[in-house]
Amino acid sequence: MSKKQHQPTAQSTKDAQREMEDLQLQNRMSHIGHKLLVLSGKGGVGKSTVAANLAISLAMEGLSVGLLDVDVHGPSIPTLMGLTGQHPTTADNELLPVELAENLKVMSVGFMLKNAADPVIWRGPMKFNVIRQFLKDVSWGSLDYLVIDSPPGTGDEPLAVAQLVGQPASAVIVTTPQDLAIADVRRSVGFCKSLSLPVAGIIENMSGMVCPHCNQSIELFGSGGGAALAEEMDVPMLGCVPIDPGVVSAGDQGTPFVRRLAGSPSATAMAEIVKNVLTNIGPAGAQDTPTETADGKLRMALPLAGGKLCSHFGHCEQFAIVTVSPEDKQVISRQLLTPPTHEPGVLPRWLAEQGVGLIIAGGMGQRAQQLLSENGIDVLAGVTVEEPDALVTAYLNDALAAGENICDH
Repeated sequence: MSKKQHQPTAQSTKDAQREMEDLQLQNRMSHIGHKLLVLSGKGGVGKSTVAANLAISLAMEGLSVGLLDVDVHGPSIPTLMGLTGQHPTTADNELLPVELAENLKVMSVGFMLKNAADPVIWRGPMKFNVIRQFLKDVSWGSLDYLVIDSPPGTGDEPLAVAQLVGQPASAVIVTTPQDLAIADVRRSVGFCKSLSLPVAGIIENMSGMVCPHCNQSIELFGSGGGAALAEEMDVPMLGCVPIDPGVVSAGDQGTPFVRRLAGSPSATAMAEIVKNVLTNIGPAGAQDTPTETADGKLRMALPLAGGKLCSHFGHCEQFAIVTVSPEDKQVISRQLLTPPTHEPGVLPRWLAEQGVGLIIAGGMGQRAQQLLSENGIDVLAGVTVEEPDALVTAYLNDALAAGENICDH
């Protein structure tokens, strides 16, 4: 073989760089307990106001919170948080978010614009790359929650975020009571379901107004639409926030209403919403250990070819699915399953459906490892080709060594 054939091509170099960046992104996201994507089916429903007040309310609960604004064409977070004119600093090739409090960090596309009046004229691929860079390069550190203010609709930006953030993540969908908004939000719920993105719940904003003169509730846009949609789509209803003129002035002055209007109906409603979020998700996005079931058992998968561990998990003939008790060091059950046709993303989802928490593999590409991680599956790659029973026994006795991950794909 000639030297020229050994030299890396421009495409292979680009692919290697992409894999390395994917790992950086995965590592960054792994330090975040839970990602909350704040979505809406249409503009003008108060999504950014909800995102800002949700983030600061979580921080007021003592949680470590990040607020990321990826509404490329209408970044409102700098104004709502009183951070207009701020710019992030850099250190060691990382973007440092603006710290609003000890446990609240903020990053926005708006910070990157030289002039607030400058229009952002970007096509889809550029928007995807900017969002990816934000998620990969912003040094959030360890967070309990990352609240992401996405633009309205089901286009490039929310799709990019949903695909890139990894697990655990869920959506908070904001609507107003009128039928027109409800119809658009119905599509947002469908968008989440098509991406297997759990819906943490629906928030009905502008849900009636308390008259300042007679204290009677006025239903300017109707009522109950959010609750009806939540029941129809079988997703939780997080709560309703009434219209309050003070909310508008608080946003314009850069002070979230949960602080400026503490004790008001709006702030009380947001407190109830945060309580429901924490009940549905957990105080820090807490989950069971990915590799273990609720009763402490572990389901592991071993890709096989010719009855032994396959050198590349995507080329295997069967999967040995073995349930073990790590505490007792015993095998509970074994089964052999034939996997579906190997296509990008299919095997990770299929293995997650089987309840697998760990894969023991020979060689495995970085992209496959990322997809498995996003599905809550740990990977032990670079393992010697042997029969599955011997590998499981070695694992249970802490004697399973992983060598170099050589992918023969």
